[in-house]
Amino acid sequence: MYDLVIKNGTVVNSEHSYLADVAVNGEKISALGLGLKGRREIDAAGALVIPGGVDTHVHLSLDLGGGLVSSDDFFTGTRAAAFGGTTTVVPFLHPEEGDGPRQVFDKRQGEAEGQVVVDYGWHMNIGPGAFGGDYGDADGPRRFVEQSAALGISTFKLYMAYGYRLDDVRLYRAMEAIAGVGGLPVLHAENFDLISMLVDRAVADGELHPRMHEQTRPAEFEAEAVNRVIAMARRVGLPVEIFHVGNREVVETIRRAREEGVLAFGETCPQYLFLNTEAFERPGVEAAYVVCAPPIRPEDDRLAMWQAIAEDSLQLVSTDHCPFSKERKEQGLSEGFHKIPGGVPSIEMRMTALYSEGVATGLFGPERWVELNSTFPARLHGFESKGVLAPGYDADIVIFDPQGRTLLTAEQLHESCGWTPYEGTELQGRVRSTMVRGRMVVQDGEFVGSRGGGRYIERSGVLL
Repeated sequence: MYDLVIKNGTVVNSEHSYLADVAVNGEKISALGLGLKGRREIDAAGALVIPGGVDTHVHLSLDLGGGLVSSDDFFTGTRAAAFGGTTTVVPFLHPEEGDGPRQVFDKRQGEAEGQVVVDYGWHMNIGPGAFGGDYGDADGPRRFVEQSAALGISTFKLYMAYGYRLDDVRLYRAMEAIAGVGGLPVLHAENFDLISMLVDRAVADGELHPRMHEQTRPAEFEAEAVNRVIAMARRVGLPVEIFHVGNREVVETIRRAREEGVLAFGETCPQYLFLNTEAFERPGVEAAYVVCAPPIRPEDDRLAMWQAIAEDSLQLVSTDHCPFSKERKEQGLSEGFHKIPGGVPSIEMRMTALYSEGVATGLFGPERWVELNSTFPARLHGFESKGVLAPGYDADIVIFDPQGRTLLTAEQLHESCGWTPYEGTELQGRVRSTMVRGRMVVQDGEFVGSRGGGRYIERSGVLL
């Protein structure tokens, strides 16, 4: 007899769906079949039983300096994730100048341990600091990456924007170092020099409305940066993931590269699937709420993102969850679009939103839904025991009611920023229960987990 059996549900994995019971012993799935018996049993009749979601792009307790910190910490952010059916997240390590991987790892682990509700890994940011100080010699980037890999980190964030950005030579050297450990570079790809020029011109002309955020970050510049990154990855010979894709030109760039044999992968996010540039015309601070980078695009691009995830031109959906408080958005708005902190909350709505507008509309099947949200993110990011319902895998299990309804309002959601750009949107489907390694975390709309119940998961490389 098993510890727990989830009975009578429809099990959905990325390759097939079927009626089955799911048996759990301890933290692991032990069996799938019919007529299984457990000391404890949950009736999932009429529900979909799916692998817990894997969100490989979240910002928690992100400190940008000057008192500007993203609004969700490791507890509130992962609790909201669990309410949405996500059981694994990957936030970021941000080394300060002079810090090595161990210093920033210990600092962020100290913030996360005792707080996280779901399991997690880390992305290591490789910024200019990985090329200076103790890492300033020709072999520095290799040592930085190898020291990160020794901590169980296999994914590395490279920026082409902001203060963390690397020039082309350093990007290439970072990719060489990442290839040496079998890792995966994940890219924020924009042409920041040209963007900065357009922003400066707009500000000088007094064009400060939030709509200028999109107009000063042209899609062509984003696609140019992506093409440059893919050319480097092709030359080095390693896979590469492009974060937060929201326009057709980037989709086409990734598609062409894949046809030519490059292991290029693209992620999109809910904001690019549910919002378009009309949101910049919302009143007051609501226009500032939707500022993020890269920006949301016109309606044709939004529709193209749905087609791209349906046909595998893009391979996964994460959130880039990075909200700031209403007060911080208002403060930025008062100074101009270029001062609005970028980021939106999506960590809780992702999986239900993809079901509602993808599966329930017939655009793609439930198997593709699971592949986008769980299975492929786990494989690409090296989570060996995540993303699949099968014996030996972690018992990260979501019971999902396909006939339920979910209303997105700031009052109903569990994110702590106090607002949502999706206010009033009603979705088909509802997360009934979320389990992490055999422990119930959310049950029938109530949080029943424990602060600090999540675990750090070490990874060693891409699983493709």
